[in-house]
Order: sequence, then structure tokens, then C-alpha cells
Amino acid sequence: MKSKTILVTGGAGFIGSHLCKKLLNENHKVICLDNLFTGTLKNIEEFENNNNFEFVNQDITKPYYRDNIDEIYNLACPASPIHYQSNPIKTVKTCTIGVINMLGLAKKNKAKILQASTSEVYGDPEIHPQKEDYNGNVNTLGFRSCYDEGKRCAETLFMDYKREHSLNIKIVRIFNTYGPNMTKNDGRVVSNFIIQALDGKDITVYGDGSQTRSFQFVDDLVKGLLKMMNSDFAGPVNLGNPVELSMKDLASRVIKLTNSSSKIIYKKLPDDDPKRRRPDISLASSKLGWNPVIDLETGLQKTINYFTHH
Repeated sequence: MKSKTILVTGGAGFIGSHLCKKLLNENHKVICLDNLFTGTLKNIEEFENNNNFEFVNQDITKPYYRDNIDEIYNLACPASPIHYQSNPIKTVKTCTIGVINMLGLAKKNKAKILQASTSEVYGDPEIHPQKEDYNGNVNTLGFRSCYDEGKRCAETLFMDYKREHSLNIKIVRIFNTYGPNMTKNDGRVVSNFIIQALDGKDITVYGDGSQTRSFQFVDDLVKGLLKMMNSDFAGPVNLGNPVELSMKDLASRVIKLTNSSSKIIYKKLPDDDPKRRRPDISLASSKLGWNPVIDLETGLQKTINYFTHH
């Protein structure tokens, strides 16, 4: 396989750091661009002596120029409500100005560019499971809108650059993902439950715990991102694990796997929290030959081991 020069924005983040590792293992030159808002140097410290790895501490909302880039994975954007709501205007800027900067860089380099979009573009879905042709049910005015609408706008920009400039674009819609390198304090359900269980604290479930999510392990997702980049398909395509479970069920499994004495307590559900979320991945399966293979138990155990030692 020919070695490429690949830019990964958000490369010091949870998913980005796993992607950098995979690309380096395939002997590509990786430029990791990250402003370290939610990413950490710890996530990428194992690559610092690798001559094929370069870290650039920069925000994508500032112009970035570089020649000889073959591919861009645009993963830069805070993805948990705690982080993206802490500076909502900045979140929108990342998804608009930042995306325009990266699309401009791709155009200049004639590079392929992949946008890490999200299942949040479907909002609180009225159809179940969600297929790519569903336009979504999104609130434009709520506290989550900076992220949901920002990511929807990013998809629009990608499609416009494809039509206007014949840019080779890819759009993936990522559903809930978990695994090592998740941020401890990001308020996401898997890391929350695991940390509470390991600390022997009560596990906080919002609402009555009947709302569902579908969780994919990060290694499965990274394989999907690579398959998408190397396909002749623009997308959008859902990448997620269609096994759906309730929050109450997830909490019970985490307690069991950690042998914790934690009890489950219930609190008020936040605004605009989707009731159900499950991807239809038939498109990823037929177009990319991609299906998640890591089951929840295995993935949770790996994530628990990570949090036990970090």
C-alpha cells in the first residue's frame, strides 16, 4: 500500500487518537491537528517518537495551510453536551468556519476529505431505526442546537463543495461510540456509569431509564472510517451498532462487570434528550462491507480496564 500524508483534525481526541494509531500502523504520515479543548496530549504520547507523526496545536477555525496532503479526516468538534454547550457559539464556528477551512485545504490539495457527522442530525427521531434518507426532527432553538444544527450545516457545506468544486467528499454519521481514551468528565453515559461504578457511587440514570441507545466500540468505528475513505461512495452513511439497549440495562451491566456495590438512582431527563436511537446500517453493510463485530460485553470490559488504570 502506498504511504499517504493524512491530516486528522481532532486527532488528540477520543476517536481521533485511535484513528491516528491505525493510520500510523499502516505506515502513513499523520498530521494531527488539535486545539486540545477536549483532546489530550496523553492520548497521543505513544506516537511522539514516531517520525511519521506530527502534532500541530491549532484550532480549525483559524486558517491552516499545508501542501501535499492526500486525505483529511475532519473529526474536530467537541461531541459531548457538557463540552459543546460550554461555548455554543464556538461549536457552531467549528462546524462552519472550521469546516470551510478544511474544505478549502482539501480543494487546494485535491485531497479526499471525510466529515465525521453524527446521529444527532436525526434529532429526536420519529422513525425507528434511522436510515440515511431520514431528514430528522431537530430543534433549531434548544441548548443542543449548536451541535445538531452545526453538524447539519457541515453536511450541507460538504455537499455544496462536491457540487460546486467536484471535491471528493465523504460523510459518515457516527452513532454512540465508546472505548479507551474517552474523557472522564464529558458526561457521556458509558464513561459516567463506569466511573461511578468503579468509585462505588450511585449510578445516575436520567428519566425512568427506558430511553435507548446503541453503542459501538471505537475499533469498529475506525475500521468503518477507513473503509469509507477508501470507497468510491460519498455517503452519507450511518456507522453504529444496531444492538439497542435501555439506560437501565446498561447501568445493570456495568455494575455486574465491575462487581460494584453501586445502586441506580433516577434524576430528571435533560431537554431534547432523544428517547430512542438505533442506526439502520444496511447501507454501510452493502456499500462498504462493514459491520460492527465487537459485542457490548467485550467492549465494556476493555473500557473498564482502561478507566481502572487511568
